[in-house]
Amino acid sequence: MKTLVTGGSGFIGSHVVDKLINAGHEVVVLDHRVKPHRDDVEFKDVDIVDYSSVLEATKGCDYIFHLAAMSNVNHVFEKPVYSVELNITGTVNVLEAARQNKCRRVFFASTVWVYTGCNGTYVNENSPFFMPGAGHIYSSSKMACEFFICDYQKLYGVPYTILRYGIPYGPRMRMELVIPIFLKKAFNGEPLTISGDGSQYRNFIYVEDLADAHVLALINEAENQILNLEGMRRITIKEIAETIQKLVDQEVNIEYIPARPGDYEGKEASNDKIKRLLDWEPKVDFKEGMEKTIAWYKSKILKNND
Repeated sequence: MKTLVTGGSGFIGSHVVDKLINAGHEVVVLDHRVKPHRDDVEFKDVDIVDYSSVLEATKGCDYIFHLAAMSNVNHVFEKPVYSVELNITGTVNVLEAARQNKCRRVFFASTVWVYTGCNGTYVNENSPFFMPGAGHIYSSSKMACEFFICDYQKLYGVPYTILRYGIPYGPRMRMELVIPIFLKKAFNGEPLTISGDGSQYRNFIYVEDLADAHVLALINEAENQILNLEGMRRITIKEIAETIQKLVDQEVNIEYIPARPGDYEGKEASNDKIKRLLDWEPKVDFKEGMEKTIAWYKSKILKNND
């Protein structure tokens, strides 16, 4: 089975690549300027906004896991035009390439941030979007991609599975994400800064739990389905900081700053559907996941900086 992963050199993508290889897939990593973390995969250096290159790179692929995107919400805020081109045009390019190359299915990395466009706190895959509520170009770009994916299935018969990620953490995290930012500050003896009062929460999910679901989603029952991949429970930003205080062997202070615009305040996104269809649920609790993440940070990041 030949499977292509866009963004396969990135944080989540690299773990998805690992799981697919373990499941016996022949994996192709499509990424731009960043090589994969392992040598036993084919690498194609392609910018997903270049349709002809995407079309060529996806020839002969059975499945496409489309994870490439501008995912740092601060960068999206700073560069909205480029982010829309990368996230939306890039996704349509992948869909059209899948159609032309008769790929068996496209798997799309969406996000629980789309639920900022839903009314209410408790949401599931059938919750309707309320457009004025989206609040961020990142959220809106993912919503738009989901619409195009469903359009491609209805109009052209391109099968899909949409995976709405909770907030992932774990080894190989990008350094601009909140947990490695906090870890860097903690190990440097700097205070941990929190936007607002720290009550904003996410159902953080350990990255290997998240990656496991991608392999499970290959079954026929997940075709043309939207599935939430949420963590076990609410984790506030304040709890992240306090967990690091407990696990890092030195004094760590916490400071509070004004809230940033368009921040995702958190929703309760149900995992009932994916439990029913795939028998999937997260296994790694936050404390265990943070212990593994800190061990990785010490061995890979601090060691390399010495």
